[in-house]
Amino acid sequence: MKAKTLFDKIWDDHVVYSIEDGPDILYIDQHYIHEVTSPQAFNGLEERGIPVFRPSRTLATADHNIPTKDQHLPIKDELSRLQVEKLTENCRKHNIRLFGLNHPDNGIVHVIGPELGFTKPGMTIVCGDSHTSTHGAFGTIAFGIGTSEVEMVLASQCLLQTKPMTMRITVNGDLNKGVTSKDIIMYIIAKLSSGGATGYFVEYCGNTIEKLSMEARMTICNMSIEMGARGGLIAPDNITFEYLKEHSKKVKQSDWESTVQQWKNLKSDAGVKFKREISITASEIKPMITFGTNPGMAIPVDGFIPGSGEMDDKGGDASFIKSLDYMGFKPGEQISGHTVDYVFLGSCTNGRIEDFRAFASIVKGRQKAPGITALLVPGSKKVEEQVKKEGLLKILNNAGFELRQPGCSSCLAMNEDKIPAGKYAVSTSNRNFEGRQGPGARTLLASPLTAAAAAITGKITNPVELMNN
Repeated sequence: MKAKTLFDKIWDDHVVYSIEDGPDILYIDQHYIHEVTSPQAFNGLEERGIPVFRPSRTLATADHNIPTKDQHLPIKDELSRLQVEKLTENCRKHNIRLFGLNHPDNGIVHVIGPELGFTKPGMTIVCGDSHTSTHGAFGTIAFGIGTSEVEMVLASQCLLQTKPMTMRITVNGDLNKGVTSKDIIMYIIAKLSSGGATGYFVEYCGNTIEKLSMEARMTICNMSIEMGARGGLIAPDNITFEYLKEHSKKVKQSDWESTVQQWKNLKSDAGVKFKREISITASEIKPMITFGTNPGMAIPVDGFIPGSGEMDDKGGDASFIKSLDYMGFKPGEQISGHTVDYVFLGSCTNGRIEDFRAFASIVKGRQKAPGITALLVPGSKKVEEQVKKEGLLKILNNAGFELRQPGCSSCLAMNEDKIPAGKYAVSTSNRNFEGRQGPGARTLLASPLTAAAAAITGKITNPVELMNN
């Protein structure tokens, strides 16, 4: 039998029909939807008189443009309110499970899917959101789709897809102090460039990856698309199984053991060939931060802004210079010590309880810098509850921070949580495009540890300087 990659195993197992010299018709196990990209899809079904084919395979939440303060009050923004109301109406009409605003299980779609036990190894998962790749941390083929494809999945539970190429990125060795999974993926993206994995589905492996928690793995898979990949995945192991057992509904022990035995087969075969192989030494990675306007423009926190000839990921000298002009940086400038105005902790990249623990570990016993506005936004109601239960809220409050309510928030600025023009924001989200966090906003992507260090010092700071001090 021919050796296969994990990706190939899952893909081939879900092919309903292969079109000769064309794409495959792929069956979708789990479909996630939200209020922004689903209304048009439902309208398409209505116009054609088509029902949702398998409602039980779709799960909905309101997350992208909901407010993160006073969620008990009517949504002020008219468009946001209409989208949330339309989602509620469509889910009711088509018998789709909805975790809407104020539901105890509400949260960002890529946070609640895993924490509620809906994401499982071996699945194909799609959502009308580019960061669906998050779910690949569980050994799934998970990727974002467009609105017309959302309609296709609602109507048929299938999707027309061209099979991507496979890439394996192996990370081995011990991580340096202050280096997190966010730094790992930012380092990889900077090394490959923001388009370096275009056309590929990436499998992450190596003993560094194997030691990571599920939340850390989700962060890595989440940002796979920021280097152009269709998605990323990690083979499930005992860490995966323990997480799933904790977050799944009660199952018989015998059934659970049988299922786990099946999941253990979800791994790439020995000796299998990938289209492309990349090897990373963990000790080379330092706490990272972006300086430009795409995630590939990243350097160590204690590094210097490069010149246009020093990076592969510049998209041309003119584009590189334009990016630096937008950010207000100059080549050769040291990024550490640069004053910042905002700090954002949250998003589907870093809005989980582990991220809040990391942030709190830095700010504990200290005070927020006077010039900093901090937006600390949990990824779900469950994360919000856990922050309170573990005493993290008290630590944050004592340091001068407030906790907001769940939502996508300042990741994409579709609600009131916008960064003003010209202001600098150290953000734990996933994209630093021009205007991503608000018109004219200047975004510096970083880990929760680096964000916390900036919140305390009021400037870009290596978090190691504040660890155990």
